[in-house]
Amino acid sequence: MQRSATIAVLVENEAGVLARVIGLFSGRGYNIDSLTVAPVDEAGKLSRITVVTSGTEMVIEQIKAQLDRLVPVHRVSDLTLEGPHLTRELALIKVTGRGEHRVEALRLADAFRARVVDATTESFVFEMTGNAEKIEAFLALMRPLGLAEVSRTGAVAIARGSSALAA
Repeated sequence: MQRSATIAVLVENEAGVLARVIGLFSGRGYNIDSLTVAPVDEAGKLSRITVVTSGTEMVIEQIKAQLDRLVPVHRVSDLTLEGPHLTRELALIKVTGRGEHRVEALRLADAFRARVVDATTESFVFEMTGNAEKIEAFLALMRPLGLAEVSRTGAVAIARGSSALAA
């Protein structure tokens, strides 16, 4: 049975680390549904990689074990198994149109708490954060109104409560 896994990986912030992590996935034929990476400590020595992938329980366990063996990796955490966590994405969504379509796009954006970050006489760019399902629902409603372009981040995730991913 397949499951989705959100895996947080704390690594050294150095050249080539991301390539090694990605190589682990591609070399074994594992799929990456979403990937984000950024420095997370004050000195800039550590980065956090958040990978969303899917597979059988055995495949997910293999991924985690192989990630844990990579030299620059400090910690691997499967947030989907370790308790409640928050996951968010950011999307910039361009909608083009005139008249009623513009009015409807603004009304729906307000209902979804999307912010207008750019506007012309023929288009809007909305900024939206939320889980993937919320963003997908908004995009589905925007398609008939003139959805022109979408730029999305990957998922970022963090455990709820006092537990923390630390070196």
